[in-house]
Amino acid sequence: MTELGSFGIDEAFVEAAMLAAVRITAFLVLAPPFSFSGVPLRIKGMLAVALSLLVAPRAAAGLGGSMETGAFVVALISQLVIGALLGFLVYLVFSAVQSAGSLIDLFAGFQMSQAFDPLMNVNGAQMTRLMQMVALGLLFVSGGAELVLGGLFRTFNALPVTGFLAQDAGERLLPGLGQMFVAAVQIAGPIVVVLFLADVGLGVLTRVAPALNAFSLGFVLKILITLLAGGAIFIALPRIVGALLEDALRLMGSVS
Repeated sequence: MTELGSFGIDEAFVEAAMLAAVRITAFLVLAPPFSFSGVPLRIKGMLAVALSLLVAPRAAAGLGGSMETGAFVVALISQLVIGALLGFLVYLVFSAVQSAGSLIDLFAGFQMSQAFDPLMNVNGAQMTRLMQMVALGLLFVSGGAELVLGGLFRTFNALPVTGFLAQDAGERLLPGLGQMFVAAVQIAGPIVVVLFLADVGLGVLTRVAPALNAFSLGFVLKILITLLAGGAIFIALPRIVGALLEDALRLMGSVS
């Protein structure tokens, strides 16, 4: 504690708040739903500072005292890496929704209208962007954003601001990547199977009646099937987002 005029400055508290702000900022830049580009960076920075002040007493308890300049710089870099890794794990889990939408667009023939959405940082067609938008909205409406922040705050207990990642922390990325692909196939699986059977049926119909224009009929039929079966996916999407949220929190806990 140093005296500045009539004010007392707790150096450990200030250092802990700065280190926590670095970890939280790196997390908010990558982790959904906070990574949404529609939120200005200024707002994200203000949110990170406010959250760092809230978690600073917990972070200062693990700091022990003021740090030397070299140790503080190393701690800043480590907090940047930790926050980025935690945010990327959350992003990786929720990428399953985007990948499932891409699979549906591929089998439904919507890939021809693929475009880049700069707000959500998604490059896909209609179902990809729609499913990603609905998933982000559900995270805010259902309170999932608060749970994600709660999981981030818990990492300060298991992994202090002066700590480093475990040696096997990077190995968590590979199971998370495999889990993302499995979840994407599970989400889009029913529609993909139905669309595949529709293609098989159109192929058989073409062999039976060669004069029938199966290609023109196929576009309309696959769009109709996608809209009807897609409604079932959107009904189940709240439970899917809840399951993905649990997986994201579990991955964050395993790293720390």
